[in-house]
Amino acid sequence: MLLHLHVKNLALIRETEIDFSPGLNILTGETGAGKSILIGSMTMALGGKVSKEMLREDADYALAELVFSAEQPDLLLRLKELEIPAEDGELILSRKITAAGRSLCRINGETVSTAVLKEISSRLIDIHGQHEHQSLLNKKKHLEILDAYVREELSPVLEVLGERFQACQNWKRELEQSQTDESARIREQSLLEFELHEIEEAALKDGEDELLEQSYRKMVNGKRIMETLTLVQKLCSGEDVSASEQTGRACRELGSVLRYDDGLEGLNGQLQEIDGQLQDFVRELDDYMEGLEFSEQEFRETEERLNLINHLKAKYGQTIGEIRQYQEEKQKRLELLTNYEQSVAGMEKEYQKALQELEEHCRTAHGIRVKAAEKLSALMQEQLGELNFLDVRFEISVRDTGSPSAAGSDDVEFLISTNPGEPVKPLGKIASGGELSRVMLAIKTVMADQDEIHTVIFDEIDAGISGRTAQKVSEKLSLIGRSRQVICITHLAQLASMADSHYCIEKQAVDGSTQTRIRRLSGEEITEELARILGGARITDAVRWNAMEMKRLALEYKRKTGKT
Repeated sequence: MLLHLHVKNLALIRETEIDFSPGLNILTGETGAGKSILIGSMTMALGGKVSKEMLREDADYALAELVFSAEQPDLLLRLKELEIPAEDGELILSRKITAAGRSLCRINGETVSTAVLKEISSRLIDIHGQHEHQSLLNKKKHLEILDAYVREELSPVLEVLGERFQACQNWKRELEQSQTDESARIREQSLLEFELHEIEEAALKDGEDELLEQSYRKMVNGKRIMETLTLVQKLCSGEDVSASEQTGRACRELGSVLRYDDGLEGLNGQLQEIDGQLQDFVRELDDYMEGLEFSEQEFRETEERLNLINHLKAKYGQTIGEIRQYQEEKQKRLELLTNYEQSVAGMEKEYQKALQELEEHCRTAHGIRVKAAEKLSALMQEQLGELNFLDVRFEISVRDTGSPSAAGSDDVEFLISTNPGEPVKPLGKIASGGELSRVMLAIKTVMADQDEIHTVIFDEIDAGISGRTAQKVSEKLSLIGRSRQVICITHLAQLASMADSHYCIEKQAVDGSTQTRIRRLSGEEITEELARILGGARITDAVRWNAMEMKRLALEYKRKTGKT
């Protein structure tokens, strides 16, 4: 459940906070007061898109913070996997956006990516936007809704379907790539044989190129290396004054006075060690210089070998490993061309096998959807009847198109008839805006029982409705509010009167700037707000009486249905 909202520096909101309650939370206010901004702030905190133009011009950043109580076991397990603490079942989601466009997301103080924020928030809250019901005009949405209704049973099938579809696509692609005429096949085969022979002839060895480059570099710079080493050799062990001669003389001199002071033993040992290391160095230097000599033929062979390897790299891959991978791929292709008919027949057999498995799983998915469609249709018809569709028929058509895909081969469409004696027709062709809103509300009501989301937000679900229909919608929202938290923005008094908690969004002039604030109403304030919605520009005593009567009838309905 959503407990608290804190917004700062977003559009007309300088800073505001609001505590939400269980049940039906209603938000009302004048057009332009900032109701959409409030929904936008929630969307921002949940990881949704927000334009940096939404930031107040005099602010460096905007902040939106939501506090939830979260007790769902699967959610707590996911938080544990993410190493995010959730003490006392409280979850704080926050998002800060700077004027430079940077976004910082946190869950319980831990910095997370926007993707993680969206994942966690999707388990906590469901927002029905102002125009979401328009998505029902697209048949793809019908398939999504049906699949969501039967998710638990269908998901494993769809997972396998995706794998089988990918396998079919791979074999189909292999077959398409193998299709070629005989002359082109002969040319390609000849080229492949030449390339493979060239690579095989080289007899490449792992790491050979690095060793050759090292040897070649050594040979090219051999003269300079030899000159430098000769000088070093002379300085260390030459006939003139050298390091070896000097350390030897130092050893002899120090040894001549050892008998006078035992404390000189340590220094003598160090000097002897230096002299020994120097002698070892001189011997190793002599050995290296002897091995540095190489013939002109050896240099030429190294250069030619290195040129060959670099030539192969330029054609087949930047490393010996890549050249070998290219060789393996082309060897398979050559085998296919050499045994073309047999290879194509084998691929065709594998493709047909994968296609058959795909079609079998499509049929399984189709069967699951058909059964689910019958159940969902019955539930939808019941819910629509409670939303003032007096004589409604609602059906879900599930047609097998025979064209398998990763989602199956079904075409799903919602069909409805709102008048007696008329056949059912596609929802998108006959439903008005108000009817679409009620159909979406019915869907949300049915789907609410399929998930563990405890908070549902409706942004102007009352679009296109009034009178008796509006009353039915308000009763439906009240019933939904018994099992979960509902937050609803509305312009209708019928919906507002049913509120368990009523909030007013107002726009005020403060210090020369326009600001939006939100406050919870009580007592006579609720009556005045209902009267404002009912009465328009002038609020008379009759309008106030009407508002009081509307609130009384709402409380009476709740008592009768067991809400209070």
